[in-house]
Amino acid sequence: MARQWVLTGQEGFEISLEYQENVAIPSADELGPNEVLVRMHGASLNYRELVIARGGINGPINPPVIPSCDGAGVVEAVGASVKEFKAGDRVVTFLAPELVQTSGDDAYSTITDVAAMLGQGTPGTLRSKGVFHETALVHAPTTVDFVAAATLTCTWATAWNGLFGLKGREAGPDTWVLVQGTGGVSIAALQLATAVGATVVATTSTDAKAARLRSLGAAHTVNYRGNPEGWAQEARAFTPGGRGFDIIFEVGGYETLAKSLGAVRTDGILLLVGGVGSEAEAVPLFAALMHTCIVRGLLGGSRAQLRQTARFIDEKGLKPAVDDVVFELAEAKDAYRRLSAKQHFSKVAIRIDHPNAA
Repeated sequence: MARQWVLTGQEGFEISLEYQENVAIPSADELGPNEVLVRMHGASLNYRELVIARGGINGPINPPVIPSCDGAGVVEAVGASVKEFKAGDRVVTFLAPELVQTSGDDAYSTITDVAAMLGQGTPGTLRSKGVFHETALVHAPTTVDFVAAATLTCTWATAWNGLFGLKGREAGPDTWVLVQGTGGVSIAALQLATAVGATVVATTSTDAKAARLRSLGAAHTVNYRGNPEGWAQEARAFTPGGRGFDIIFEVGGYETLAKSLGAVRTDGILLLVGGVGSEAEAVPLFAALMHTCIVRGLLGGSRAQLRQTARFIDEKGLKPAVDDVVFELAEAKDAYRRLSAKQHFSKVAIRIDHPNAA
């Protein structure tokens, strides 16, 4: 039997998120040929789940839906045709298994793939045990715990794609990177970029967060709250000759996009990753012409890139940063409250206990 959370509708997580216990799970003999039974040990949360829960731009769901796409656990059994995994393997979830089935491991998600992703059109990870298609999994790093491994699915794969996904423009020792704030993608990008010798400047709102950013490798920090109009130029001034940044992770949306365009170097890369900032006037794409830069929209990374990320973490001995407060599965609604209130640092994480496990 399993525990799980389900969305029964889209009236917000406070109303529509429901906790269930004693849920029946298929036995090993009942698995389909490409299915994998996984005992989950960790999960983490993303803003997309808040949007899904309130019926935002991600579209409607067919309830009940198990939310969240980020998770890690141990394989308990596999279907007859599964070759990549076996019982006992540590695994991390991949958010777009249907995309892999139609287009392969190197395919990038587009907006048309979103409705079928884990936590929306496919059962997600907020459960103690579940069945996944084999294409929804990759091998987990061996050097980190399950809670840390559970952060890789969305934010770390996105950061990897942003830093290394454009062939011939991969980040390295001569690269200057700007990350915004202390959310999951920004922290993952900071940790990955510094691991390859890049120089990272990070924006933040408090001195305490600035100290944490520097402890993770940020060379410089800029307080955007203390300099709301000039933070981008303040950050740009750190780059050699004030030339601007080679790579910028833009997570604020229209609120920060115009300033990010002003901070990118000629022929630099501006990555459109999210829109967690406040509502603001739209910035037309034509504005990129005024700054002569490359604009890339990212919806995560490919399954192949998630594999590469996991291997890199082991090779470099990286420890993905998570929030100070880790919740148990039964406390997931409290975890979403913390995420919604933006009280977290990096990723809001969930451990999944199995007190009666054999």
